[in-house]
Amino acid sequence: MSSTGLPRYSVAELNRAIGNLLERGFAPRFVLDATVIKPQLKKGHLWMSLGDGEASIPAVVWASQLPRLSHQPADGEGVVVVGKLNFWAGRASLSVQVLDLRPSLSTVLRQFERVSSLLESEGLLAAERKRALPKLPQRIAVLTSVPSSALADMLRTAAERWPAARLLLVPIPVQGAVEAEICQTLRVLADQATSLGLDAAVLARGGGSREDLAVFDGEHLARAVANFPVPVVSGVGHDDDTTVVDLVADRRCATPTAAMVALLPDRLAVLQSLQLLRQQAAEQLRWRLERQHQTLAQWRTRLGELHPRVLVETRRRTLMQQRQMLELLSPQHWLQRGFVLMRDQRGALIRRITQITAGDQVSLQLADGMLQAEITSRQPHSPAQADTMGIRHEGSS
Repeated sequence: MSSTGLPRYSVAELNRAIGNLLERGFAPRFVLDATVIKPQLKKGHLWMSLGDGEASIPAVVWASQLPRLSHQPADGEGVVVVGKLNFWAGRASLSVQVLDLRPSLSTVLRQFERVSSLLESEGLLAAERKRALPKLPQRIAVLTSVPSSALADMLRTAAERWPAARLLLVPIPVQGAVEAEICQTLRVLADQATSLGLDAAVLARGGGSREDLAVFDGEHLARAVANFPVPVVSGVGHDDDTTVVDLVADRRCATPTAAMVALLPDRLAVLQSLQLLRQQAAEQLRWRLERQHQTLAQWRTRLGELHPRVLVETRRRTLMQQRQMLELLSPQHWLQRGFVLMRDQRGALIRRITQITAGDQVSLQLADGMLQAEITSRQPHSPAQADTMGIRHEGSS
C-alpha cells in the first residue's frame, strides 16, 4: 500500500493482476460472430483482426491448431469463431486465440440446418421415438473405418467392460462423398439383423473437422439410421460436434469410446451387483432356516407338553394344589390353629352372642374332640351391655 492508501504495483504486478482478473472473471471459451480483417501467416501462425464494424480485436490461430481448422478464412469474410482470451502480461496485450473457425453460412451448416429441420418436422428427432438400449447385448454391429484409432479404442473398451459381447465389425468409409455407400451397407445389415442376432449397432468415426463430418449430415443416411431395426448408438467426432445422425440415433455419444461405454455394462459393477444379490439370497435363506428352526422348536416343546406322562403329571400337580387349597379352607385347619366351633342344643352353629342366653347348654368342637358347656353369663363387646360371659365345662369326647 502506498502512503495515500491506494494499491501500489510494479508494471509487471499490474499486468499479472489484470491477467488474473480476466482469467477468473471471463468465460474460458466463447463463440464470437465477426468479420476477418487482414489475415496473414507469420512464422506458421495465422494472425488477423476480428471486427464487427464498431470494434475490433486481434486474433491468432497457432500453427499447431491451423491444420485442424475446417476453413481457411479470407479477408472480409464473416466467420463464427470458437476461442478464448489470451493475455500477454509482458506487454499487456489482449487477443483471441482461435480454437475453431467456420464460415457463417457454410455449406456444411446449411446442410445440417436443412436436414435437421426437415426431419424434425417429420418427428424423426422426437425424444419419444428413441429406443432403449439393451441391458446385456450379446451381438453388436460396429460400423466404422478400418483400421483406425477409434476402432482400437472401441475394441479395447469392449474387452474391458463386457468381453461376453460379440462384435460384428462392418468396415465403412467415413469421409467424403460416401453417403450412398454407407446407406447401402446399412440396408444390407438391416435385412440380416435378425439372422445375425443383432441387439444394437454403433456408427462411429474418430475426430476431425466439422467439414470432415459432413457425410453424417446426409438426409438419406439419417433416414437409414432412423429406420434401422435395432437401436443405434452414434459416436461421431468430438465432444462439441453434433451431426444429424447424432440427432436421429437412439443414443448420441461424444466419442466412439463413449458409445461403447453407453452400450456395454461394466462387468465389475455387474459382478458387485451379483455378489450383493448372492449375499442377500444367503441372508434370506439363513433367516428362513432360523424361522423354521424356531417353529420346529416350538412344535417340539408343544408336543412335549402334550405327552400323556406330562399331562398326567400336570393334572396331578393341579389336584395337589387344589387339595392344599381345600385343606387351607377347611374348618379342621382353623381348629388346628386354636379356633372353636360352638353349637346350640339343636346343633346349629352359634355366630353371635345374641343367639344364646345364660343357662343355655352348648357344645364346643375343638381339633381333637367335643366339650359340653353351660353359659353362665355373656358379655357383649358394646359398653352398654355390662353382662359378663363365662363357660362351665361339663365334659369332653
